[in-house]
Amino acid sequence: MPQPTPSDVHVNTPLTSISVAFMQDQSEFIADKVFPALPVTKQSDRYFVYDKANWFRAKAQKRAPSTESAGGGFTLNANPTYFADVYAFHKDVDDDTRANADAAIDVDRDATEFVTRDLMLKKKLTWAARYFAPSIWTGSSTGGDVTPGVLWNTGGSTPIEDMRTQLRSIKRKTGFRGNKIAMGDEVWDILQDHPDFLERIKYTQTAIVTTGLLAAVLGVDQVLIGGAIQNISIEGAADDLQFVFGNDVLICYAPPRPGLLTPTGGYTFMWGARVGGSTRILRFRMEHLKSDRIEGEMSYDQKLVAAEMGAFLLNVV
Repeated sequence: MPQPTPSDVHVNTPLTSISVAFMQDQSEFIADKVFPALPVTKQSDRYFVYDKANWFRAKAQKRAPSTESAGGGFTLNANPTYFADVYAFHKDVDDDTRANADAAIDVDRDATEFVTRDLMLKKKLTWAARYFAPSIWTGSSTGGDVTPGVLWNTGGSTPIEDMRTQLRSIKRKTGFRGNKIAMGDEVWDILQDHPDFLERIKYTQTAIVTTGLLAAVLGVDQVLIGGAIQNISIEGAADDLQFVFGNDVLICYAPPRPGLLTPTGGYTFMWGARVGGSTRILRFRMEHLKSDRIEGEMSYDQKLVAAEMGAFLLNVV
């Protein structure tokens, strides 16, 4: 054997320019992109909801000379409330681990990323439970969840018309056409190759289905693809990675920003008046553990405001 050997002249050390961590891209988290975020000063409070019926009746009448005009009014519901729960998570960094860490490891940075990503995933899961689930929305043509007669991964299916039908239904029930569509990767993968779309865009510059082209075809502001993954197994067991969004589609109306006399399918109430704001990352000493604690908090309530401003397409593929 030739001397010296490669192992004699080089000792493996961690690279300082790369490391491997399975962190999901923030673009996969769409919880803050569908419904507006509304900063609030109190953890809980009420908000007003105007009755819909009286705003869609034409009550004006012809008026004869010297007679009173026709009159009317509307009601206000002050019962709806929100409550911004506080979600928290931490990771401890002990003194021995910090002292023994190689140059490629920044234990405080990694702990901060770990805590932040956990809180982001929790917010996404809460969003999916509040909005992206069966038996929530009533704006569809049936008043409930809709499953296409022909599934979209089947020949002869018409996903464009299926979604347009629900867009029209929301408009008919509320006066506002749905302007946002959210779906998971599984549905988006089918739609990208679907002839119903390809036929409509074959003369465009790219001739490739993008979310922007899909939004243009359907006449909506935004198509959002939720690709977040969660591990549903308990710690220590084999990984069981699942898409947060399955094979469903949410069509809804949401304004660009919150405001008075502004309808919306939902709001995210962000309790920003608490010390540090609605989202904060803290580092403090845990002397009895000989560790520094990296702790994150988010305070919010993802609230369904108007169920008729959304339609849920269930099991489309």
